[in-house]
Amino acid sequence: MRKKLLLLMTGLMVIFMLAACGSKSQDDVVKELNGKLGDLSGYKVNAKMTLKMGSDSQVYNVEIWHKDPTFYRVNLKNAEKDQSQMILRNEQGVFVLTPALNKSFRFQSDWPQNSSQAYLYESLIKDIVADKNAKFSTTKDYYVFETKTRYQNNSMLPFQEIKLNKKDLSPAVVKVMDPDRNALVTVEFSKVKFNASFDKDAFDMKKNMTRAQLHLPAMAEGGDKAFTVKYPTAELKGTKLIGEKEVKIKNGKRVVLTYDGKKSFTLVQEKVTVKEATAPTYVEGDIVDLGLTIGAVTDHSISWSHDGVDYMIASKNLTKEELIDVAQSVQGDAVK
Repeated sequence: MRKKLLLLMTGLMVIFMLAACGSKSQDDVVKELNGKLGDLSGYKVNAKMTLKMGSDSQVYNVEIWHKDPTFYRVNLKNAEKDQSQMILRNEQGVFVLTPALNKSFRFQSDWPQNSSQAYLYESLIKDIVADKNAKFSTTKDYYVFETKTRYQNNSMLPFQEIKLNKKDLSPAVVKVMDPDRNALVTVEFSKVKFNASFDKDAFDMKKNMTRAQLHLPAMAEGGDKAFTVKYPTAELKGTKLIGEKEVKIKNGKRVVLTYDGKKSFTLVQEKVTVKEATAPTYVEGDIVDLGLTIGAVTDHSISWSHDGVDYMIASKNLTKEELIDVAQSVQGDAVK
């Protein structure tokens, strides 16, 4: 009897040990991610990004290319409006292209190293590794991490949930959340190809602009059409709209909104015209993801284009985070 009991206990111990071997700890997964990142020569990924803006949602198709160590091509296309923007990084610098308007901007920036990027695989890994208090769980198919983000305005989007496929640690779903854990940005990945190969001119600015324009239904029309003036919905205590001025310009009009108070600022809006082919315009500041579009932020201003309109906010009283918050709120409903 004693011998049988000993055999039974030994068998149970073996079963428990085998079960333990089959489940990976958080440290195990993080170690594997670090190893995968070190071996990665590049990748091509397709994704769908959904942005929740109040009661509305915008959906973008995103194509991401990365060639180690510093070449990037991120093509964001609105699924409904045939609008697209592209972020390129090559040996000349960082560029933001708006093909429909034949516009290109050049930044001296360390993007994407300076912030979280929900659609970049290596950025997700860095977020996981950097957050020593990250929460970890598993499901049948996924490893799930909840981490802090590194956004410049991370008071609005402080958390993210990252799901990785167990079979190859590829990204599956990322949800970027507000302080109440509501998902405001959701990225669903598909067609992940690691260690992808690229053509010689895959990251060339002029080639990418030309290719993108060939797929447009038509180039955008001139700026003589009226546009709807938009007003920021972000609440700044003691700040109110005191003036709205319309200025006629060569190809349409410019609208200047003046806000007064402790957090005073000026918002300029202007219909965009299609530009003749020119060299990229150099832009001071850092690239910032505003959700619906890519912008440029400095210590005292933020500028961006969306739906054929150029926007610029200037202020000596707003912090960078406040500039970003106000800019993001301009994409909401056009109400005062």
